[in-house]
Amino acid sequence: MTRRLIAIACGLAALLVGPDARATTLRVGKGRAYASVQAAVNALPADGGTLELAAGEYREKLDIQKPNVRLVGKGKRPQDVVLVWSDGAITAGGTFKSASVNVSGDGFRARNLTIQNDYHLKDARPSQAVALAITADRAVLEKVRLLGAQDTLYAASKKTAPSRQYFKDCYIEGHVDFIFGDAKAFFDRCHIHGIAHETVMITAQSKSRPDQDSAYVFDRCRITADPKVGSLYFGRAWRPYAAVVFLRTRIDAALHPEGWREWTPGKTDTLGTATYAEFASTGQGASPKTREPRSRQLTADAAKAWSRDKFLAGPDGWRP
Repeated sequence: MTRRLIAIACGLAALLVGPDARATTLRVGKGRAYASVQAAVNALPADGGTLELAAGEYREKLDIQKPNVRLVGKGKRPQDVVLVWSDGAITAGGTFKSASVNVSGDGFRARNLTIQNDYHLKDARPSQAVALAITADRAVLEKVRLLGAQDTLYAASKKTAPSRQYFKDCYIEGHVDFIFGDAKAFFDRCHIHGIAHETVMITAQSKSRPDQDSAYVFDRCRITADPKVGSLYFGRAWRPYAAVVFLRTRIDAALHPEGWREWTPGKTDTLGTATYAEFASTGQGASPKTREPRSRQLTADAAKAWSRDKFLAGPDGWRP
């Protein structure tokens, strides 16, 4: 009798709440309940939920402000689900307005899909064109392809606190400053690829104060480049205290022997204040003896301080 009463009560509660409010997983794609990803995001409860994206191209500009939103590509490969838009800074009214996908909701997750800004394939005028702009804390992206040219990934923090972001088994391509911002971001076994351009800068980290909790760490990543790349660098400092560390990197490209470059040679002086470090690089671009003198080659013990669990833990002990 008690079980029956509980079942009846649960059924009445379901009727009162309604199916939409109880739903935490929505399916998106042709012939599904939602054809638009943004419409599905808007339909999620205020505390987020999961969107399962059917294979296909979703040409729309996305803004994800709700917390705990999860995007899951249901294709066989990340290439099968493509979120794409085509804005440049000169057409959208600014670099940050150009993003194909903008994520500010904490706890964001994405898996097995592609995020792209194809502005450079449609307009010959050079311009920053962001594929993903993300300021979410406790964000996890796994097997995600980020495609663009200049300023592909804006991995940044909110004004009030550092944003911790974890990229695992991702593919990121671009040319000028194509991973930029001031997030506390860890790139785990990612493939970083420079596309054809006279000068390719992988990073433009923007830590602006010595006490700011911000850095990019690349661990066991692979660096490649198109044959038509001129000079390839680990990066340059967008802000004077930029912090970037490459650990156990396989450099399968002709990285410039110095590794790092001044923001504007002859005009700025950021290499003296930036934190640029490297540990146990391999491949054709590994050349510790020729690196910029103000960068550091880490010992094995010093490299441990940049391990994933220590770097991303924060006051809440987060372990993605």
